Amino acid sequence: MAYFDDVKERLEALRHKDEIIILGIETSCDETSAAVVKNGRMVLSNKISSQVGLHRQYGGVVPEIASRKHVEVISPIIDQALEEAGVGINDLDCIAVTFGPGLVGALLVGLSVAKALAYALRLPLVGVDHIEGHISANYIAHPQLEPPFLCLVVSGGHTHLIWVKDYGEYALIGQTRDDAAGEAYDKVARALGLSYPGGPAIDSIARQGNPEAVQFPRAYMEGDNFDFSFSGLKTAVLNYLNTLEQRDQSYSIADIAASFQQAVVDVLVDKTIAAAQKIGTTKIALAGGVAANSSLRERMRQKAQECGFELYYPPPVLCTDNAAMIACAAYYNLMKGKIHDLFLTVEPSFSNIVNGHAQCG
Repeated sequence: MAYFDDVKERLEALRHKDEIIILGIETSCDETSAAVVKNGRMVLSNKISSQVGLHRQYGGVVPEIASRKHVEVISPIIDQALEEAGVGINDLDCIAVTFGPGLVGALLVGLSVAKALAYALRLPLVGVDHIEGHISANYIAHPQLEPPFLCLVVSGGHTHLIWVKDYGEYALIGQTRDDAAGEAYDKVARALGLSYPGGPAIDSIARQGNPEAVQFPRAYMEGDNFDFSFSGLKTAVLNYLNTLEQRDQSYSIADIAASFQQAVVDVLVDKTIAAAQKIGTTKIALAGGVAANSSLRERMRQKAQECGFELYYPPPVLCTDNAAMIACAAYYNLMKGKIHDLFLTVEPSFSNIVNGHAQCG
């Protein structure tokens, strides 16, 4: 019997199971992660091997190095995730994997392993959009959270406002027109001589600075537009530094970092609150690596409380790339019968959520 026929039988049987165990795999950038999640929200294990130290010497992620490192550690990480969860490979009900967006070589490592496992074990394969994974991290952190809600997804590669209508159903409200917020953080941190990754480095030193020291620009754009733009802000910071250096004037790195961060946070919070008010939702969530930023969390918490919104965000370990969020997202697609065949390919620069396409075939 063909693989997909076996999977269809397995899928029908899963509808009657009380406990569904999913192995999630995430290799979209520079974290190799495997997780075992039960019924979508109970994390039995979530193992992450970070390459931050490896790439720091280059000031950013080197795709070829990242891919090779994924190849080295993916099998041990999966073994560790299964062992920590106390789950045998034959106890699994589904294989979930990130298929995009991300680095093409890195994505191919995770997808290849996921396909091999799904085929060998005759298990359903669910490809997960990386952005949907970040949104789903909130379901793990907050078991009471259910759609609909507005989610700000903000990371090194993404800055999106997404209306979560239901599990697996999304509408794009706004997105960055140029640099993502996290990308701007990395570039400004590099100009300030701070270490990679830039987000945590700026967040840390900004606590010692004056956020009102320099009035950097905020791009709000026209009318009710909920798109973002951080390229102008990044350029303003670089020009400010160049001017000071040309004049041989000293400056406070902490003050510049704090002022830059305040400009980013102001726009993220104001746009999110305005979008939530226009939609009429009562719930706002944060997701993505920049969602771990202390200033963003505090400012969003204050504004949400003032305006009467419930606010949700994951703990830092679930903000960065991890496989638990991928397994969580896969569970809800699996429950709707949305699975992939073995012809699934990676989508390095395409998001099904952002571009409005169906999540699974």
